[in-house]
Amino acid sequence: MWRREAPHVRGALLRRYGRPDACDDALQDAAEAAAARWPLTGVPDDPRAWLIRVASRRLIDRLRADSARVRRETLDAARQPDAGIAPAADDTPATGDDDTLRLLFLCCHPALSRPSQVALTLRAVAGLRTEQIAAAYLVPARTMTQRLHRARATLRAAGARFTMPPPHALPERVAAVLDVCHLVFSEGYARTSGDQLLDVELAEEAIRLTRQVHDALPEHHEVTGALALMLLTHARSPARTDAAGDLVPLADQDRSRWHGHLIDEGVTLLGHALPRGPVGRYQLQAAIAAVHAEAPTFEATDWLQISVLYDMLSRVALTPFVTLNQAVAVAMAHGPALGLALLDPLLADPAMRRHHRLHAVRAHLLELGGDPTAAAEHYRTAAALTGSLPEQRYLNRRLAHLRRQHPGA
Repeated sequence: MWRREAPHVRGALLRRYGRPDACDDALQDAAEAAAARWPLTGVPDDPRAWLIRVASRRLIDRLRADSARVRRETLDAARQPDAGIAPAADDTPATGDDDTLRLLFLCCHPALSRPSQVALTLRAVAGLRTEQIAAAYLVPARTMTQRLHRARATLRAAGARFTMPPPHALPERVAAVLDVCHLVFSEGYARTSGDQLLDVELAEEAIRLTRQVHDALPEHHEVTGALALMLLTHARSPARTDAAGDLVPLADQDRSRWHGHLIDEGVTLLGHALPRGPVGRYQLQAAIAAVHAEAPTFEATDWLQISVLYDMLSRVALTPFVTLNQAVAVAMAHGPALGLALLDPLLADPAMRRHHRLHAVRAHLLELGGDPTAAAEHYRTAAALTGSLPEQRYLNRRLAHLRRQHPGA
């Protein structure tokens, strides 16, 4: 319920008060109040209205404490009716509209750089923790906290208003919105920390939002590509964990458990988008996911085609994570030595040296290449670096298997 209602509450507060930091604090206050009260009194008939009322009161209390000037402005604002929040003086909000998509476009404000747009929106709208956002950007949590503070200060200095941009301004914000949706999906598909590998509800929320963007912009080919990518990837979710919740690698997944209807929809969307315009990163990633999805077995995967698609993707949107995946595809298509060569430059990047996926991929390719001692070292490093317990267990199992096969490793 909180995941469903929080964007609506945040949107109502932002429209009325326009202060992201204060609104976020008030939102958390309302969440704490609900957690304490609802188990005793039951969930109210209109939880959204209850949360907005409580958050508004807490926010006004905070603003009153700031200064006499803020107190006067807040009291004046509190006396003004706002159709975006309340239809009547009892401060009960309209609840029929979905604010989440609107908030995505509002927070992706052109006054901010693209990374700041995405980071602020991930925090304010998607509710991801600062640590999760920092992991996506390969920076320490403290650095990301500072970036978020600067982004909010930039919006204040620009006098940014949290109102829906006009239709002609939407296209320039679409790229950032897609990045937000994809990062939210990625966090749901493979959590960066915790004792669960998947957060299915979070992944499905990202798909739901991307569907809404696609409904609004059906001819935007990157939007179509992003939706296809999420559907094709999410189709594999039922087979990604075993009964104990541990990770099952792609090679060992029971493909009969994959969601065929999501694969069919994703392939259809991709077929609609690819021939009709410039090919962007999401269309290429969706094409890679489609090759995996359409292979009847892991052994039948067309790794040569995947490696070609990754080469194209690296020319369009090169990132360290693209290089990691490309290295695996090249290793499967042309041998582990070529894949390992692609990873060498990443070892010079301090941020990537701290990321478990670099060491996990390198360990896998070293194992394929017949160097169990070096592979064991990187499996150990990867297991120590990851914050995901299911991934840690999987990496330790790989290490144990390797040491059984090669006792000296």
